[in-house]
Amino acid sequence: MYTVNIAHECGCFKRSEFESEKSFERQQDAYNYANIASELMNEEFCSKHLFFAQKTGDNAFVISVADNPNGSSCSTGSCGPCGC
Repeated sequence: MYTVNIAHECGCFKRSEFESEKSFERQQDAYNYANIASELMNEEFCSKHLFFAQKTGDNAFVISVADNPNGSSCSTGSCGPCGC
């Protein structure tokens, strides 16, 4: 079993349909999900954070979160101070 976890659940993540932990039977499926999910989060969330996927163990991937130095506060206006 392979897992994908989110490192930090910011306000945008909490309001999204993404799950904080997801399991897969195949490593390739977990890898694909982690990369696609982080790309979608970077495109759809308020851009205060950057999301990137990385392998953390034999059976685990994490979607890490970092402050975006070029990001602003919430550009959508839907998250107030982002709740991050």
